[in-house]
Amino acid sequence: MQNLTLLGRTVGELLKAQGHTIAVAESSAGGLISAALLTVPGASAYFLGGGVIYTHAARRSLLALPDEALEGIRASTEEYALRLARQVRERFETTWGLSETGATGPTGNRYGDAAGHACFAIVGPVEETLTLETGSPDREANMWTFTHTALDLLARSIQKSAA
Repeated sequence: MQNLTLLGRTVGELLKAQGHTIAVAESSAGGLISAALLTVPGASAYFLGGGVIYTHAARRSLLALPDEALEGIRASTEEYALRLARQVRERFETTWGLSETGATGPTGNRYGDAAGHACFAIVGPVEETLTLETGSPDREANMWTFTHTALDLLARSIQKSAA
């Protein structure tokens, strides 16, 4: 069984130590990234909010990011993830914005990406993007892998910004 507290502890401690805040816009991870960050005692010091941006309607409503702002940018790409991370950071006025978008499985998404495809973006004192291909159709396993990957990328970004 996965342990959300163990997943979020390192990043939570880094955020608290730096006095940083974060907001999350996740999709295929289904809320696990936020849940991992929130299981850490004292999470209110760094977690300001976010949402599961699973549809275009959610993106428009929760992030106030209209379709025109993403014209010519396909979902489930690093550029799309970067735009979401920038927007969630701006809306919540946080140090960091984190986003994840992809295809959890068991099939691919409507954009042609295979199951297990995800793109991540971190925006803050440094910007990072990453694409992951697990090659697995296992929906839950992909959600956990996406969560691990997002939190690892965030931890590395925080450490890089502190160096």
